[in-house]
Amino acid sequence: MGWVLRLVESGADGSSDGVDVLEIERPRDLGDLADRGLTHADGKQLLARVQQAVVAAQSRSHAVHRPTCRTCAAVCQLKDYRPHRIATLFGPVTVRLPRFRCAGCDGTEAGVGWPAHCRSTPEFDQVRAQLSALMPYRVAAGVLEQFLPVEAGVDPETLRAHTLKLGEELVDTAAAEPATAASAITLTADSTYIRSCEDGQRHLEVRLGNVETSAGARQVFAAVARTDTQIEALIRRSLAEVGHTQDTALTAFTDGCPGLRSLLAEAGVAEPPFLDWFHIALRLEHAGKTAGSLPGDTPEQERAKAAIVTEVDRLRWRTWHGKATDAQLTLERIRELMPAFRGERGRGSRGPSARRLWTALREIDRYLSSQSAWLVNYAERHGAGQRVGTSITEGTANFLVKRRMNKFQQMRWSRRGADLLLQLRCAIINGKLGSGLGQLFKTEAEANPISGLALAA
Repeated sequence: MGWVLRLVESGADGSSDGVDVLEIERPRDLGDLADRGLTHADGKQLLARVQQAVVAAQSRSHAVHRPTCRTCAAVCQLKDYRPHRIATLFGPVTVRLPRFRCAGCDGTEAGVGWPAHCRSTPEFDQVRAQLSALMPYRVAAGVLEQFLPVEAGVDPETLRAHTLKLGEELVDTAAAEPATAASAITLTADSTYIRSCEDGQRHLEVRLGNVETSAGARQVFAAVARTDTQIEALIRRSLAEVGHTQDTALTAFTDGCPGLRSLLAEAGVAEPPFLDWFHIALRLEHAGKTAGSLPGDTPEQERAKAAIVTEVDRLRWRTWHGKATDAQLTLERIRELMPAFRGERGRGSRGPSARRLWTALREIDRYLSSQSAWLVNYAERHGAGQRVGTSITEGTANFLVKRRMNKFQQMRWSRRGADLLLQLRCAIINGKLGSGLGQLFKTEAEANPISGLALAA
């Protein structure tokens, strides 16, 4: 049992012309489930044949146009054709491009409206870059070869080059005009690290963050430190795209790093950023678990343990309400109870729980003492439905950096390659990787679509 698939072109004058693109032979019955319908190979071949037929029809229509000579302004005549191979999403195609000669001055002209150095379609470039931004280059090349009739442009190094080229174009993208001005914006900034392949340096610092409005609009930004990408410019662009104005209430959160505070100040954030609750909560959680593991071998230790657990809970409450001075008093009370566990021995390979608790409390004391000026009443903000920290940025760092570039990926990065890939991943999250991005030339397809290409069996 066989079918012949024919692609029929219908012109504006009512004429039609067709070409057979594929012959399919399949069994008549469904005795074997594997013989049902088209196979994977048939589908890929069908896409490739249809693509080639459509491009051939477009090439014939394109060759009809006659350019004007740049020297004498006379209409040129057809000289010959030259083949040009282009990689597309549905397989490589060969385009017959006409060349023209002016009969008056013997000058040579190329085809009308054809871009120079065009080797792949913008759609193919976008898909390659998007897959490469979401998965390793070699895996992305395998996905393209598996599901699409792609034969050219899927080498891992080719994908890497196209991805970095697109990321470089995104760095200088102008901010899009927001639909409305934002009344309130929350900006959170943080930093993380990825492995480095450069000599003498094990890790690269990545600075990233979120810009979020009260209405739900959101933008993310990221850049590797000490590259040509200016993180301050990215912050300003993100603020502009969500509707930041002079009247917008801007609130910023950081983990207390002085370098991040300086970046925000250079980006135009006038008010000092608050200390985020996420990093405080991590330290308090560790102290609470360590306090619960204290021994209660004697009545004195049992009473001291109960009092310490209560004081750690009180420490969390006071910090949650922004009471830095009261938190220091709670730390002093816990220190007075610690001598009850003097002489405790560790169990197994672990150190004594009292020593671990003492270390955790000392870290909390150091952190709160150096950052007390940036504490805020987190309970009040949380009750009002406002942000209290950079937890959303931690999730962004996990998706944006760690899944592709660090976690479970045994790879190392150059400073430039990591930075440009981050720009592309940010564009994907922000919804900026549209079909028109990286388009090499404009066509009249939207105004005058191909009239009447139909597939008949």
